[in-house]
Amino acid sequence: MVKDDIEAVLKEIFEKTNLKEGDLFVVGCSSSEIIGNTMGTSADGETDQVVETVYGAISKAMTERKIDLVVQCCEHLNRAIVCDRSVAEKYGFEEVNVIPQPHAGGAFAVKHYGNLPDPVVVENIGQKADAGMDIGGVMIGMHIHPVVVPLRLEHRHIGEAFVLAARHRPKYVGGERAVYHKDM
Repeated sequence: MVKDDIEAVLKEIFEKTNLKEGDLFVVGCSSSEIIGNTMGTSADGETDQVVETVYGAISKAMTERKIDLVVQCCEHLNRAIVCDRSVAEKYGFEEVNVIPQPHAGGAFAVKHYGNLPDPVVVENIGQKADAGMDIGGVMIGMHIHPVVVPLRLEHRHIGEAFVLAARHRPKYVGGERAVYHKDM
């Protein structure tokens, strides 16, 4: 069941990251992949329920933890990012003029845009995300701070879509005498 899948994945992500209030979390999601179709091929309305379920769970979890949620659009919008204007202003992201559509941005981006108090689309977030989740192979890594560290998830599917998740860690500097924080 998709609801159980997303809840298990989110629980694991929060256990394996040290996300805190004010951090930035990016999600890329192919709702077509979740229902077993090839990315970008579902008919209008075919994924509405699954988008509602997955978006609802992610949005609720991020809101409860006061983590800033941003959503990546599909390749037709060059993987631009949907966020609230307050997030764009907080990070200095430059707004672009586009409104995501189901087949130009993707159903998940459309859902996020429609649920924000003051939605904007920004061209990119300059690798500012602290962590993220890729549902269905939409390639979010470009949005996460270097160094991107993959999370080894036990729960690797939401519906039929393969899930990858990652976080960032500070770069290691120094040499053989250096000592590093184990919790980073």
